Amino acid sequence: MAKLSQDDLLAQFEEMTLIELSEFVKAFEEKFDVTAAAAVAVAGPAQGGPAAEQVEEQDEFDVILEGAGDKKIQVIKVVRELTSLGLKEAKDLVDGTPKPVLEKVAKEAAEKAAESLKAAGASVTVK
Repeated sequence: MAKLSQDDLLAQFEEMTLIELSEFVKAFEEKFDVTAAAAVAVAGPAQGGPAAEQVEEQDEFDVILEGAGDKKIQVIKVVRELTSLGLKEAKDLVDGTPKPVLEKVAKEAAEKAAESLKAAGASVTVK
């Protein structure tokens, strides 16, 4: 069997539906006894291809802090309220933007978190 390049593999993944891709990731995890959290994140951009028409409605969202803006202290306080992070961890998260604040949360929770962060002066993306 010929070795496939990374571009060839990505082209194959683009043609797969999300369900097929999810099944592949599960099989990959079982075969190699690994967790493919990074592989799932890489698979996200494939949604823009032809498979986008077959995508089911998203029910898990990530709230990503893009920047703290002028009111960095207020943003750190909101990050601490939204997460269980301590002061240093919350500050590191805010300083290291763009970073996810919340991952795989319900749509309502993601929208509330984004509103709270925006009210504190941060720029936020919900994916």
